[in-house]
Amino acid sequence: MSEQSTWHIYLLRCANGDLYTGISTDVRRRLQQHADNRGARRLRGKGPLQLVFRRAVGNRSQALRLEYRVKQLSRQQKEALVRGERDLPSIERDSEQG
Repeated sequence: MSEQSTWHIYLLRCANGDLYTGISTDVRRRLQQHADNRGARRLRGKGPLQLVFRRAVGNRSQALRLEYRVKQLSRQQKEALVRGERDLPSIERDSEQG
């Protein structure tokens, strides 16, 4: 994986309705890894998994900061993001908070 690759943030819905947030340069490959129980331990045995949100976000650093911000959202806010009723959080605030 090249640092020059475009990174994406994605949300997966587990069989129990939980939402999982992750980042990758190849969301399709990463989803297959999760489905094969080779991805995040938190998702093992939680399938089937459904990709419900995906957005290109830039470089790895930006993706990591955005992933953190999305993970801080409430479930209702994440559901609004999935429905397209809210934007992704700003990562500009991270640098302001120090």
